[in-house]
Amino acid sequence: MKKTEAALELKQLIITRESELELERRALIDQFHITYESIKPLNMIRDTFKEVVSSPEIKTGAANTVIGLIAGHAAKKLFLRNSDNPITKLLGEVLERVVANKTIKNAEDIKSVTGLLIKTITGPGNIK
Repeated sequence: MKKTEAALELKQLIITRESELELERRALIDQFHITYESIKPLNMIRDTFKEVVSSPEIKTGAANTVIGLIAGHAAKKLFLRNSDNPITKLLGEVLERVVANKTIKNAEDIKSVTGLLIKTITGPGNIK
């Protein structure tokens, strides 16, 4: 009797272990497919782009750069007006770069001051 019980128990253990191995095999295959997809060059580029775009530091830096470029362009237009003088145009280019660089470097301070000015102008007593 003991041999048949031991044989049945051994068969049950074998079936259980084979079942566990099959689950592990499927998980390994699934992980292989996930890894294979993630190392495709196009997917790597896409994923990297998503990380860069979703980064708050990059968003802030990009916004500051855009604000700086706009400020520089506006300063140049105000300085040049409709001048055809090559020296004035050169000075306008220099002014544009300087204003853009200063604006980009000091964007957070400019935002703070602008926010304070807006709050002062549109304070609770000033809204009608």
